Amino acid sequence: MSKLVLIIKREYLAKVRNKSFIVLTILSPIIIVAMIALVVYLTKVNSEEKRVVAVLDESPFFSHQFETGVEASFINFTDIPLSEALDSVNSAGYYGLIHVPSGDKIDVVANDIQFYTKESPSLDILNSIEGKIQHKVREDKLQSLNISSEVMNQLEANYEMNIVNFSGEKNLKGVNEFKAFIGGGFGYLIMMFIIIYGAFVMRSVIEEKTSRIIEVIISSVRPFQLMLGKIIGTSLAGITQFVIWILSAGILTYVTLLVMGVEVDAFQSKATISPEAMQTINEASASQDTLQLYVNELMKIPWGTLLFSFLLYFSLGYLIYSSIYAAIGAAVDNETDTQQFMFPVITPLMLAIYVGFFSVFENPNGPIAVGFSLFPLTSPIVMMMRLPNGIGGTGVPWWQFIASIVFLILTFLCIVWLASKIYRVGILMYGKKPSYKEIYKWLKYK
Repeated sequence: MSKLVLIIKREYLAKVRNKSFIVLTILSPIIIVAMIALVVYLTKVNSEEKRVVAVLDESPFFSHQFETGVEASFINFTDIPLSEALDSVNSAGYYGLIHVPSGDKIDVVANDIQFYTKESPSLDILNSIEGKIQHKVREDKLQSLNISSEVMNQLEANYEMNIVNFSGEKNLKGVNEFKAFIGGGFGYLIMMFIIIYGAFVMRSVIEEKTSRIIEVIISSVRPFQLMLGKIIGTSLAGITQFVIWILSAGILTYVTLLVMGVEVDAFQSKATISPEAMQTINEASASQDTLQLYVNELMKIPWGTLLFSFLLYFSLGYLIYSSIYAAIGAAVDNETDTQQFMFPVITPLMLAIYVGFFSVFENPNGPIAVGFSLFPLTSPIVMMMRLPNGIGGTGVPWWQFIASIVFLILTFLCIVWLASKIYRVGILMYGKKPSYKEIYKWLKYK
């Protein structure tokens, strides 16, 4: 046991003292926060850019329909030919021109409306213009049937069903999807850390094998102890780096957004918005109760259980996959030869991400989600997607949670046993590119 502790300590210190590890630990949060700041800045610049669209309306139907909004500003052209209007739009550098031809029937005119642009218009502007035209056509037809504006507003009102649980509390739309997205974020982190730090173990084994240091080391310790020490030591280094990243990135993000004045702009913009936007804000202010319900649902997420489960599933998943990575590193002489073995290792992780998202979003307690959350090679990721709903009750049943942990432990012991058989033979094999058939022979050695 003392030798195992020494190996773990050696591997941990070797990783955290490495220059690339230190640089990556420092720069990664800065790069991530810089990317977030860049996205926020570009979003602000993009929202401030107002596209100008000219309107040449030759009909009596759409004279007051095109009003300046969030997507674009509209300029009305009157009593000029279409060719002259197009030249004016081109010379002024406007985004485009809407030509409404003359006619006696609004539906015929609407079908002949043309939108001239230099390039394909964005979906936001196109949907906005089409919505204005559609609204006016519907309004005109309803008025021809002597339907009042109050009735029209009632017809256009969106219907939302009230969702209530059996205890009488109000439920909200999209809560399960939001929870699955949070769990998916934890699952994605597990996948990325398994790939990154599993590769660290593999490279460490390859380096010691090619430098022939391994021959000296195994004269003092057993190959199994050496493999296990590398796995645990690298895992501890990864957890250290992860904690530093989370703390530093969180602090830097808060400071950066505060310096950029994101919150201040959100409140100050209220004084310069249009009446239509002001109405939207007033409606949003009236829905504070709904917003509070979403906040309450967010607070109901068992964050303690989620964080504990993240560390548990990350540790067990990493132990399983890093054992495979260590066996691969022992079987080859250089990193190029590892490519033939990497795809079967990464495939279950990628499958867990994609299948997990589709199955958990649709039905977190369905057979597909349950099956993949119990299968050991995918359960660390898929189970994390289900856990934001909690354990027990309407969440993950206790027997599934416990069963997945037991399956992971049993699978780890089985894979470590198999990996150690490959490891003890492979670390002393040189100059021969291994095949699956050759590795299978190593497994049968006693």
